[in-house]
Amino acid sequence: MHTAYLGLGSNMGDRELQLVEAIKLLNEVEGIEVTQESPIYETKPIGYTEQPDFLNMCIEISTELESSELLKVCMMVEQQLHRVRVERWGPRTIDIDILLYDQSVIQSPDLEVPHPRMTERAFVMVPLNDIASNVVEPISKKYIWELLLNDEQVVKYKSERN
Repeated sequence: MHTAYLGLGSNMGDRELQLVEAIKLLNEVEGIEVTQESPIYETKPIGYTEQPDFLNMCIEISTELESSELLKVCMMVEQQLHRVRVERWGPRTIDIDILLYDQSVIQSPDLEVPHPRMTERAFVMVPLNDIASNVVEPISKKYIWELLLNDEQVVKYKSERN
């Protein structure tokens, strides 16, 4: 079994529902079990800023899938939730990134793990710290809590569904 951490984000449509549906679809895949979910955070967009705010969160999964198979599943779930890749850092119904996969360092044309920009992004590090503070990032050899970025742009989201 492998342990992986995924970053999820949405800023189109019913953002919270997109996150919930992505988790549900991932959990339905044979060989994947969602074992932890971070709180949801509301964040300002980066890069292309003329777009709606994001809801972001991280999940921990236990999986029998190899990293390349997991990437295919993540892309399949994005497609099922109508993700359209028009512009880099543009609006999206759902974005699913593999942040960490065991203690592996993966450099392939399709996948880089740890995610190459995760430590620069509070919208990844804050929710990741919620569920994986004592996990060691394999390149820096530092705990997630040591790499945590504090950013006032990251605000815990209050769900209206409860």
